[in-house]
Amino acid sequence: MSPLPPVFATRAMRARIALIGASYRRLTGRQLADDDSAESLWTAPRVIVAHDTAADPIFFFGNHAALLCFGTTLDALLAMPSRLSAEPGLREARQAALDRVARDGFVDGYVGVRVSATGRRFRIEGATIWNLVDSNSAVQGQAATFERWSEPI
Repeated sequence: MSPLPPVFATRAMRARIALIGASYRRLTGRQLADDDSAESLWTAPRVIVAHDTAADPIFFFGNHAALLCFGTTLDALLAMPSRLSAEPGLREARQAALDRVARDGFVDGYVGVRVSATGRRFRIEGATIWNLVDSNSAVQGQAATFERWSEPI
């Protein structure tokens, strides 16, 4: 497994990544990885991604498993609007799920089709999507995790 990338090693990024795990635990009652550290989330065997709150949200975190699943580099993922993880015809359904998360805090059991950086389509199953909520109850983004996907479709 590759070591934690330097982009995730700053104090600010470590805090932002810890919010991914802390929000997941608070909302679902489950643990996302061994602990909420950047190292644990980076090396977790499940895919973990998170995007910011921009009008067109950009991924600010993707773990090693996410890079393998989406067939991309960390630099490319961190520059990518999260909507591009779904094909154009499926983005409306993806947005409907994100809207439910914004309203309800999290969604469990999400199923959807995603597309890798190379255009390979795959189906994610049993995903959890949740809001990243800080100690002031402000939403700092949304995150998703899944352990199962099937490909190609």
